[in-house]
Amino acid sequence: MRLSTKWLRDFTDIDAEPREFERAMSLSGSKVEGFEIQRDNIKNVTVGRILSNEKHPNADKLRLCRVDVGDRIMTILTGAANAEVGALTPVAADGAVLPGGKEIRAGMMRGIASEGMCCSASELGLTAHDIPYSDDGGILLLREDCEVGQDINDVLMLDDIVYEFEITSNRPDCLSVRGLAREAAATFEKPLRLPEPEVKGGGGELPLKLSVEAPELCARYSARMVRDIKIGPSPKWMRTRLRAAGVRPINNIVDITNYVMLEYGQPMHAFDYGCLDDGQIVVRTAREGETLLTLDGQERRLDAGMLVIADTEKAVGVAGVMGGANSEITDKTEMIVFESATFSGPSVRKTALRLAMRTDASSRFEKGLDPANTVPALERACELVELLGAGVVYDGIADINNAEPFDREIPLDTDRINRFLGTEIPEPEKYLRLLGFEVSNGTVKVPSFRADVEGIADIAEEAARLYGYNRISSTLPTASVTGRLTERQIMKSKSAALLRSAGYSEMLTYSFISPADIEKIGMSGQEILTIENPLGEDKSVMRPSLIPSLMAALAVNAAARNAGVWLYEINPVFRPSGEVLPDEEQTVIFGGYGMDFFALKGAAEALLKLFNINGARFRAKADNPAFHPGRCAEVYFGDKYLGVLGEIHPLTAERYGVEERVYAAELSFEKLFESRNDEPKYSPLPRFPAVRRDLALICAEDLSNESIMDVIADGLLESAELFDVYTGEQIPDGRKSLAYKLLFRAQDRTLTDAEVDVSVERIVGELRKFGAELRQLTINKGLD
Repeated sequence: MRLSTKWLRDFTDIDAEPREFERAMSLSGSKVEGFEIQRDNIKNVTVGRILSNEKHPNADKLRLCRVDVGDRIMTILTGAANAEVGALTPVAADGAVLPGGKEIRAGMMRGIASEGMCCSASELGLTAHDIPYSDDGGILLLREDCEVGQDINDVLMLDDIVYEFEITSNRPDCLSVRGLAREAAATFEKPLRLPEPEVKGGGGELPLKLSVEAPELCARYSARMVRDIKIGPSPKWMRTRLRAAGVRPINNIVDITNYVMLEYGQPMHAFDYGCLDDGQIVVRTAREGETLLTLDGQERRLDAGMLVIADTEKAVGVAGVMGGANSEITDKTEMIVFESATFSGPSVRKTALRLAMRTDASSRFEKGLDPANTVPALERACELVELLGAGVVYDGIADINNAEPFDREIPLDTDRINRFLGTEIPEPEKYLRLLGFEVSNGTVKVPSFRADVEGIADIAEEAARLYGYNRISSTLPTASVTGRLTERQIMKSKSAALLRSAGYSEMLTYSFISPADIEKIGMSGQEILTIENPLGEDKSVMRPSLIPSLMAALAVNAAARNAGVWLYEINPVFRPSGEVLPDEEQTVIFGGYGMDFFALKGAAEALLKLFNINGARFRAKADNPAFHPGRCAEVYFGDKYLGVLGEIHPLTAERYGVEERVYAAELSFEKLFESRNDEPKYSPLPRFPAVRRDLALICAEDLSNESIMDVIADGLLESAELFDVYTGEQIPDGRKSLAYKLLFRAQDRTLTDAEVDVSVERIVGELRKFGAELRQLTINKGLD
């Protein structure tokens, strides 16, 4: 919200320096982002009178002018064809500064010295909307009441100081000059003037008929009419105030609606009454398939449920967003209808987003406006019509009020406020009255424009911010705070620590990904969640897997030629549930390039051990599209699927621009947590020694380690570990060599070699059923 100091002074007398005003307003809760001193934009530009205009002797398109600037006569060369003798024009002397920091210097042009420049409107940062009589093709010939030598800032009223405020969403009352004036007057403890509009009327009985068919979406709708409309430019004081506020002047009627919106915070609109069928306004929801050409020239297709302003036949405006071109004010308009209403904030927001046309009006309606403000704003608009001589106002107002009366009272408890704030404010009601609250008999009556104030804590905040946060001493909290992490949070933290200790670095990625990422990992046939209002196409779906996030991060590192990158992340994936909310599953992924499958599997086994999950199995998986068909395994605990790990499919890596082999494991953190064993089983140190045998087998290349481990199981076998896989010389094609370390132990005696040999023979016999052959059996007296 931009605030003009001149406009502010209509309501309160603030004479603080800009820096002081900025600091005081920010401390009292109205944050000032910055300010602009308009005089700093244009320096050393004054009014000059053209005394003569002659042809340049050495240039066909240049004119040689003598210009009186008050204290001297200047020679100025110009190419403008409209430099009339006797006319007044802005003159930039040597050293002058124009908007954008452009500096003017005297110089020679075709052998003749030019001491300055006659300025056009655009060179002063102005347009035909700011100065309606300006000539786009030449210099600005002033029609203002001014004198030679006068500063152009004073002539064109470019001498304001404009503050930029950051207004929070709970304070729509401060999206207005009157609202900020109230805050400023309270901050500096100055009197506040809020005059009531005075409308003479006399235009006759109001011919407008009004009905509201959707009262749940329109709390109040007020309208008043003006006849004998005279369309023309607004006066200079109105144009300059609008321009200071960042609004482009258009014509007197449109400017009045914008002026009132800025002054009162109440959006307004003006309809051409002659375009309304049957002279009637109907506030209703749009019909399915209904269309409307809006004022920006766009054909809008409206959805059923959108609130529109209509006549008996057609929609003439999208409520709270923008009017329709079919009721636009033109030079032929004779009668207008001023609209001032309170529409449902959520309804306006949804409509604006759906139609992609967020406006100043819609941004105000979204925050929730005061229904009590519609009629005063309407009266102010009609007052300005009479002030500008733009028409004759009809008598009476069409007003349908569906709003519930605002009657909120809060008990005033000074002791409680001071305990809450840690202060000793003797009379907090003093500050409340400055802000427009009524205080009597120990009760605070909240004004309707402060619907955000709901309880004693809000009252305390209002008093504190005017008392001064900087006056409140800093104290430490005295209450004891207790709390602890949940078991789930502890395990998540331990999992992250384990992966970091294994050499992985944490990554943090968005939950939104591109549909192209789904295709890159071969999951395009899977049902996914699409976002209705995405930030962009590249973030338009919720990720069903963390693999695209890992691959994208690895691609960035590979492009930067970072070697040996290992990454992990523990965050949710999302899948359709058939309900309002999707299924959200915490998932852990880890992987990278510059590693091998066994390093990855080792980290996975360490993670399983962390959760005390014993007996998990790795089963070969050949049809996962994201992974290499021969180098992928699924992890199961009993019949429960825990996740998948393996080498990423070469095509997937290629699509992401990663040339090295990539390995990744994606496990469900939820299922790991569900499968954990919270009660570790105590095993005493063994009393008797173990016996070791190293068993080397030759078997079919597609025989899985899991199948062999199931066969190896024996009553005396304490553990079995695969420690070598070999293919190559001395091994037939289609076969492989697997070497296992077997430890045998009995709990009640020392095993003999004969007992162990019996177990080994049984194991070898079972393996032969799978076509395996014993390649070598080694009796190892050590355990390593």
